[in-house]
Amino acid sequence: MKNPAKQSNGQMHLARQGEWSSAGSMWNGRDVYSAMNTPTGEWLADCNEERTLTKDLMSEITDLSNLSRACQRVISNGGKGGVDGIEVSELRNWFSKHYEMLQDQLNTGTYYPQAVRGVKIPKPKGGHRQLGIPTVIDRMIQQAILQVLTPRYERIFSEHSYGFRPKRSAHQALREAGEYVAQGKRHVVDIDLANFFDEVNHNRLLWLLSRRIGDARLLKLIHRYLKVGLLEGGLLSQRIKGTPQGGPLSPLLSNIVLDELDKELERRGHQFVRYADDLIILVESRGSAERVLRSLTNYIEGHLKLKVNRKKSRLIMNWELNFLGHGINYDGSLLLSKPSEKRLKAKLKELSRRNKGKSFVEIVSKVNQYLRGWLHYFRYAKIKTKLRELGSWLRHRLRCYRLKQCKRALGMSRFLRKLGVPNNRSWTTAASRKGWWRMASTPAAHEGMNKLWFARIGLIDIESFYVRLQS
Repeated sequence: MKNPAKQSNGQMHLARQGEWSSAGSMWNGRDVYSAMNTPTGEWLADCNEERTLTKDLMSEITDLSNLSRACQRVISNGGKGGVDGIEVSELRNWFSKHYEMLQDQLNTGTYYPQAVRGVKIPKPKGGHRQLGIPTVIDRMIQQAILQVLTPRYERIFSEHSYGFRPKRSAHQALREAGEYVAQGKRHVVDIDLANFFDEVNHNRLLWLLSRRIGDARLLKLIHRYLKVGLLEGGLLSQRIKGTPQGGPLSPLLSNIVLDELDKELERRGHQFVRYADDLIILVESRGSAERVLRSLTNYIEGHLKLKVNRKKSRLIMNWELNFLGHGINYDGSLLLSKPSEKRLKAKLKELSRRNKGKSFVEIVSKVNQYLRGWLHYFRYAKIKTKLRELGSWLRHRLRCYRLKQCKRALGMSRFLRKLGVPNNRSWTTAASRKGWWRMASTPAAHEGMNKLWFARIGLIDIESFYVRLQS
């Protein structure tokens, strides 16, 4: 793979993929849909006006100030380089030397993205999620497109969607869901879209984009990004569907696809909340929930050409919910979902494993770092009692870790005596042949490594930290 900064002809591209009509507004692939269900005159008029206003959108994207902002954003986000070998730290220098060439290629429609580097990351519920890491140059271009398109699409997106949108958060989505439950909507239709990002239909997405974007050069470029190859293990595979996760543009494209679902739910009068591809619909009865699940499954698979995971899509009550890691109480207040509690304990176990071979101070620092982020996210859930129990369990694990670091009975006895434990009780624990967990339960271990000692070494008290966050 050639380094674009070193190509003599100034071209940065892969093989050409797909063609566009001379008019530039419609994709000439298989025409899956000619119109939405029953588009209103207002919707059509708005689309026509928007296409007229966006016939020269590429000029806004390639404006030097917009590209410079995109370059700075990619640098501030950091991350690894792509298949061309250019790292984030080299982007500013590359851009200062080649921005005119880049502008020319984008404006003339001769720019071709490079392959994305394939990376797999584990999912919390098992399996792997496929990511595609674009080159830093392609990330900059996608960011420049995102900066121009976001304000235009934000004004039409649903008020009930919250993922990957400016000035919107998971906490706002949870608050809205809690309000619906408090109104009596306690039956939840939890829709799971199977591998959503990998199943997006390119023809449908391009059709949706062409309804509101009049610049054929931009549509052509987005199509190239959708079709760009995935390089993994030395093999280059071509993409025929899906939006490659890992680039700045992918979240916006996913919201454009799912906004059609939002509009359908609004048309039907449902009360729902969507965060990215996490969707819940809240209704008053079991019968209504069953009907909604059936009809929406047919709509999503038949009209949107996406797949519903029928094994994971379910009808549940509000307290059984695991929406963005939370359950919801009868009064609309938030709970900690059972999967979230299990993941927290599993992570803390992994951080405090006794065979890590790291200093105790380093272990406490890592635990603190993780807990601060976790508590900030779950600060609105009613979990004070759970945190009190969790804090006691965590201190017990850390006592195990610290006692094991003493290695021998003599070292353990000296350590406990330094903490103020009488000699006889120190030796009772040190000479014990019980396991580490049992030794950490002894009065001597609790007396020496009490809550005050943990506070002195810097371990945060998660219950107190949670209370401060709430106030």
